[in-house]
Amino acid sequence: MAWVVNGEFRKLWIGQLVSASGSAVTTVALPLVAVVTLQASAVQMGALSAVSIAPHLLFGLLAGVWVDRWSRRRVLIWTDVGRLLLLGSVPVAAALDSLRIEQLYIVAVLTGVLTLLSDTASQTMIPLLVPREDLIRANSAALLNLNLASTVGPSVAGLLVQVLTAPFAIAIDAASYVVSTIAAYLIREPDRPPVRPRSEVRLSAGLRVLFGHRMLRPLVLSAGIAALAGSLQGPLIVLFLIRELHRSPAFVGLTLTAFGAAAVVGTLVAGPWCRRVGIGRSYLSGCVLASLNGALLFTGRTPLILLGQVLAGLGMSLFGVPQRTLRQALAPAHLLGQVTASWRTLVIGGQAAGAAASGVLATALHIRPTLLIATAGMLAGTLVAFFSPLRGLRELPEEETAGRSMA
Repeated sequence: MAWVVNGEFRKLWIGQLVSASGSAVTTVALPLVAVVTLQASAVQMGALSAVSIAPHLLFGLLAGVWVDRWSRRRVLIWTDVGRLLLLGSVPVAAALDSLRIEQLYIVAVLTGVLTLLSDTASQTMIPLLVPREDLIRANSAALLNLNLASTVGPSVAGLLVQVLTAPFAIAIDAASYVVSTIAAYLIREPDRPPVRPRSEVRLSAGLRVLFGHRMLRPLVLSAGIAALAGSLQGPLIVLFLIRELHRSPAFVGLTLTAFGAAAVVGTLVAGPWCRRVGIGRSYLSGCVLASLNGALLFTGRTPLILLGQVLAGLGMSLFGVPQRTLRQALAPAHLLGQVTASWRTLVIGGQAAGAAASGVLATALHIRPTLLIATAGMLAGTLVAFFSPLRGLRELPEEETAGRSMA
């Protein structure tokens, strides 16, 4: 990754790695605070999960408008400070014996909004910090952060919760935002394109770019269908392994580790793979590999189950790096925040719909047929991209060509 592209991007990368690692701790610790410390009911746990997702659906498009109007460096700084204070309030309240479930709801909602703004700003800042020819390497490094955090974070979180208790494990995440705030403060943000009139910065602008561009349209349709189908499958994997195949919790942990390790490897090979087969075919190959997991899980055979997890993790990185890079390279610079936020809203919306439908389908049809339906859905998303100009795209289009997308 030519470690890592350049000095300004390296500051962003370090800050995001530290904060992502801390967030992985909170992902485990916050529900444990509700369950263990506050003795939350099933209804309260469902509400906590819902309010954690809600900001992405309710404020996703607005986040893009705000990020396109504001300094992205300042967005990173203030969202880090805000999350430091919000998360820091949990161990403080626990120490004072005044922690309540309502406080967790507020923390989950507000940190969700701040994380939405931070993620949008960090993704849209990458093209400002690195040359166009280095976008694939930069996105590989950025995705490596997420994969490392999601792979190592839960294990570290479990240990911290065991040693410190859940509320005080969250203090580790709060402290991580001190580091990321400093890193963001040190970034020298380049000059941006002239700000467009407010009348040209609308909630629909990002959607119009995504669906009006001949490359981005099949990309967002493909990713949206795959996200819906993948989240249809996701909630059933542990249930299938434990209840249908009678595997041990240790085996479940092994499959998750295999997925995470493969995803990390995928981020390291995504750049060379894009250069070898072309950026479009890298995206397609990643989609195909990720689609196979449900079918291999369906067999119930241990080697094939593990193979499916490895292919899914590898595929996630092989399609994730090119799709991020294409979005950054093809969207008009002054609308990149809105394009990024619109993309996230559509994909997360698809994931929410798939997760909601997962239990209904599994109850009506049983788990195995649902896994096959999910596999078919992910392959359908791949076919959308296959029968489009993406299939023949080897390199990023020239900048002047990219700028012709609809705004």
